Amino acid sequence: MYDVTAIGELLNDFTQTRNPEEETVSFVQNPGGAPANVLAALAKFNRKPAHFLEQMLIDCGIHTHGLTFSNEIRTTLALVHLNEEGDRSFSFYRNPSAYMMLRTEEVDHEILCQSKIVHFGHSR
Repeated sequence: MYDVTAIGELLNDFTQTRNPEEETVSFVQNPGGAPANVLAALAKFNRKPAHFLEQMLIDCGIHTHGLTFSNEIRTTLALVHLNEEGDRSFSFYRNPSAYMMLRTEEVDHEILCQSKIVHFGHSR
């Protein structure tokens, strides 16, 4: 039995960092995606989540049995820009993205039936 199962995007966030001494901007890679973030937070509270979209999830204690992969379709990349106040804005690279192409037959319905909550994340 799972407390929460999530379906949706698992993506790479590239977060902007600044080096004021050299006046340079670079980007640091971080795992992201709303469904994955929800599960990672729940795992910290000893909940037992499952997710359909691997090492970051496993490191958080997230069951990855239903995770699907594609060699033809891209994983979303998000560039996270920070303004002077530290507020974030996002630019996405997806055309289409793997989570947008998930097919019904790729979803493990047994996991859904064993879940108390199903969280579906979708972005535009």
